[in-house]
Amino acid sequence: MRTPDETLREAQRLLDAGMPFHAHEVFEDAWKSGPEAERALWRGLAQLAVGLTHAARGNASGGATLLLRGAGGIEAYAGERPYGIDVTGLVSWARELADRIGRRPEPVPAAASAPRLSG
Repeated sequence: MRTPDETLREAQRLLDAGMPFHAHEVFEDAWKSGPEAERALWRGLAQLAVGLTHAARGNASGGATLLLRGAGGIEAYAGERPYGIDVTGLVSWARELADRIGRRPEPVPAAASAPRLSG
């Protein structure tokens, strides 16, 4: 099991490498093995990563749905910045990407479209 900081570093590395599905799996591990109080955070981050996966594969509808679901799942943490996560920035990124792929439903480049988890 990774620490939260290790989870974030590994997920960011995978996102930057254009491997959002693998980042989703890292977040899913934290979601399923972490403390109950943090499960919504990690689940929301996993949904953001798999939403980017769908967007990169050309599934605009599925991507937008998961991006918005993930944004909604982490939004409650915006005032806390748990583990330095830029929740406000991630929510904004997810909504903007969901809107963009909704208007132009074509695959997006995963690495170039990846968010910064902290900042």
